[in-house]
Amino acid sequence: MKQLSRARRVGLTAVLCALVLRLWSGGYGDRLLELVTSSDAAAFYLYLETGRDVRFSPSLPAFSPDFMESPPAATLPATEALLPSFSDADGLELYYASTKDPDIPALLAQPLTWDLRGEEPTVLIIHTHTTESYTRVDEPYKESSAWRTTDESYNMVSIGETVKDILEDNGIPVIHDRELHDYPSYNGSYTRTRSTIQDYVNQYPSILLILDLHRDAAGEGSNQMRTSATVDGESSAQLMLVMGTNYDTYEENLSLALKVHAQLEAQCPGITRPLQLRAARFNQDLSSGALLVEVGAAGNTHPEAQRAAEQLAKAIVALAEGTAREE
Repeated sequence: MKQLSRARRVGLTAVLCALVLRLWSGGYGDRLLELVTSSDAAAFYLYLETGRDVRFSPSLPAFSPDFMESPPAATLPATEALLPSFSDADGLELYYASTKDPDIPALLAQPLTWDLRGEEPTVLIIHTHTTESYTRVDEPYKESSAWRTTDESYNMVSIGETVKDILEDNGIPVIHDRELHDYPSYNGSYTRTRSTIQDYVNQYPSILLILDLHRDAAGEGSNQMRTSATVDGESSAQLMLVMGTNYDTYEENLSLALKVHAQLEAQCPGITRPLQLRAARFNQDLSSGALLVEVGAAGNTHPEAQRAAEQLAKAIVALAEGTAREE
């Protein structure tokens, strides 16, 4: 069956190449260029390369039938943007899967009074679902199951390393936990992560930010969602912050999440999906600086996810000294 599928894709590739040459020689260059650089065409190329039918995020629902993605990604280059004013919440997109109704403008405007730079660790990067990975494009790793691998070069550990390297290059000390919290058993992942977080927080009370980095998934079988953004002219995954609300101090974390969300959009418009409020905890009750971030989705490639992770790290660097200095 796999050989038949591969042969079919090779045949389609040959037909496509012949058609492109025919149209180009027929004077349809401009129209052809528009077609071959479209999002649908990009998804088709990935099918030819991998055999997997990936879809861009606007074509599939996520978490509910009426879920709305963020607007099409801008093509503006990522910049070292100054901090936004944090006084205008109109440009922020949120999705409510919770009965809580927080005062978003007030939480966005609330000053952030931390300083992430220092000698002791201030950031903990962790992965509840460590083995999550992306759509393979000729990468040599072995999957433990569909879109999952224990290979640290391609699962969420590699995404965490991307963030860690940028933070440390900017004077922010980081602990990166590499434990496989979801392998060999997926059940109980959050319970195991909770114990790991508590151990680190007890050992390093200097930790101010806890990043639980995930990869999203939506769709059935090979039809996996692919989020789409553009960073410096290159294809990138999108980022989505997920905030649990089933604990008393969730607004402290939400205040931080809103600022990170706003900073990301200021430096790279279109990089975020709507911030999600969910009726859960996600271990965020353990800290007033705990964020869960979905870095792309199963339909994205690993390089696309890394580009998005770089933007997340740059946003944190921009917020490293807090926002109280703006008041």
